[in-house]
Amino acid sequence: MRRLVYCIASTLDGFIAGPDGADPTGPDGFWPIADDYIKHLAAELPEILPVQARSALGITDEGTHFDTVLEGRRTYEIGLRAGLTDAYPHLRHLVFSRTMTESPDPAVELVATDPVAKVRELKDADGKDIWLLGGSELAGVLYPEIDQLIVKLSPLTVGSGIPLFSRDTAFDPRTWELTEHTVLQSGAAFLTYTRAAVA
Repeated sequence: MRRLVYCIASTLDGFIAGPDGADPTGPDGFWPIADDYIKHLAAELPEILPVQARSALGITDEGTHFDTVLEGRRTYEIGLRAGLTDAYPHLRHLVFSRTMTESPDPAVELVATDPVAKVRELKDADGKDIWLLGGSELAGVLYPEIDQLIVKLSPLTVGSGIPLFSRDTAFDPRTWELTEHTVLQSGAAFLTYTRAAVA
């Protein structure tokens, strides 16, 4: 069965964006991206790089982890504001929204139904794992379905902002096993946690 993997960049204090929800790595962003970070992504997770980065880096490798990406409307709209209707044309791309009525791109599928039911349907289908890109609200709704976390931990604190999971996420303590880790010279760490089996 396919796994749902929440692969997300986080600050040391657990935030994925600033309070305004804008792209923290964009031209006006506060989140520095080191060269070794980009090189690691290109080598290990090329499929999570958006199309403009893949093009700039000459990446054509489809990757081995994911063939599907899921994101919420607010996260998707960050790309739209940057002029990208589909930042991940190399993946099946689903956007969860109850307010968007028409997809800006024929390759991007809008999903207005229950995210949990849709993810369970995707897990039952053939294919590689499913990448949950974000944002925080969608991750909160899908919290019970997440099988693996890949936290791209930045040596950065921001004090407040949008957390890894929405503050509306149900209280449901879970334990995770650290199954892989890489610490870069720049101080960023890639931490892979797999959900621990329930005894």
